[in-house]
Amino acid sequence: MSTIAPQAPAAAEPGRVEATAQAAGAAFLSLARTIGAAALLLAQIARRLVAVPPVIDYPELRRNMHKMTVKSLPIVVITALFTGAITVIQAAPIVKRYGAEGLLGWASGFATLREIAPLLTALMISGRVGANNTAELGTMVVTEQIDALRVLAIDPISFLVAPRFVAIVATLFLMTLYADALALFGAACAGYGLLQIEPQSFFNGLTGGLLYFGDVAGGLFKSVAFGLVIALSSCHFGITTTGGAPGVGRSVNATVVASAAGVFILDYFVSFVVG
Repeated sequence: MSTIAPQAPAAAEPGRVEATAQAAGAAFLSLARTIGAAALLLAQIARRLVAVPPVIDYPELRRNMHKMTVKSLPIVVITALFTGAITVIQAAPIVKRYGAEGLLGWASGFATLREIAPLLTALMISGRVGANNTAELGTMVVTEQIDALRVLAIDPISFLVAPRFVAIVATLFLMTLYADALALFGAACAGYGLLQIEPQSFFNGLTGGLLYFGDVAGGLFKSVAFGLVIALSSCHFGITTTGGAPGVGRSVNATVVASAAGVFILDYFVSFVVG
């Protein structure tokens, strides 16, 4: 009577393991190239900005400041007002349960000024301003307008990139200031409408000694850091666009993803610095 020998477990296919390792290595090298190229671009921008006088096109800076700041106000206003109201809605059950109406202003202000307003404003500016900046620069690259500037002995970094970089950072800082004020106004209105807490009582709780200037400064410091990430990502992916019109779409998608991921990662580390 014949017996069947037990079969050994199938070994992992060498080809599949090798392909996985190659894909992981290629992804790591691509990420390293992107970070290195962005760092070089940042160094080029910084060299032009720290020069005496700064080598930057001021009319282009003014045009971009108007386009990015003024035209971003409506979306920032809507986002900030509803963000402040949402913080009150979330806190309403606890306030009613423990009768802590006097702490509503502090709780809403603490969360808004330190975290919510800078983070949500950065995401809004990334989607509206950062993506638009990448699309404009990418279109200039694929239509050879950047090459035409070089032929005319015009530095593209000083004429196009540096003004947009500064404008995005300044836009996010200013929009965060607006978002802070509007979110607190929306929270005060929601507190009065939902909990019948007078606005004066709300703002007394906000400024009654529990909220410090460092809380406000920490949020504004985050806005500058987030602005640097968004500006650098949008400018880098814009001027490195290849592949015609489809390449512009890929660059815009890369900007939105990189900016959002960079904002959340940087928020984690900056929170340790600002407390």
